Amino acid sequence: MGGCTASNSPASSKPSHAPTALSQSPRSPTDVRDGAVIAAYTSSWDAQTEAYSKASSAGTSLQKNTTFKALADVERDLAAMRKAGQVTTGRPVIRPRVVTVTHGSVPTATVVDCVDTTNWTLVDKASKRKVPLPTTRLITYVSTATLEQWGTMWMVTKLTAQEQAC
Repeated sequence: MGGCTASNSPASSKPSHAPTALSQSPRSPTDVRDGAVIAAYTSSWDAQTEAYSKASSAGTSLQKNTTFKALADVERDLAAMRKAGQVTTGRPVIRPRVVTVTHGSVPTATVVDCVDTTNWTLVDKASKRKVPLPTTRLITYVSTATLEQWGTMWMVTKLTAQEQAC
């Protein structure tokens, strides 16, 4: 799922937004940019979670913030899930942070994430029974994403699940 094999699953969660005080100082341009990067990344994972829950990207906003290799990987996973008669239930949890931003004709950003798939389960669509996965599969793992700024929007262009626990 999302560039992952059966040994790993990507994750998503809606970021929690605590109320802010009115007296808070203005956000810096870096804060605004990083916030836009994280928002695009989170939106992409929310759409992926929706797509995996029905093994189809139809009717999702997956293409809104996901393109290139990342989208192709998701579509490949969805095709494999349809063929196997599988979907996901629950929601994964993500904890993304922007680690680099490069400036140029096409600005890029790298996001590192700790993906927790504890409550995101692969199930047989017909029986609703949990699909057994390898016991060596990481439940929480490091994932990296590359995003590019296209006009005013940030787009996830590459998503890589790694074989490293977090």
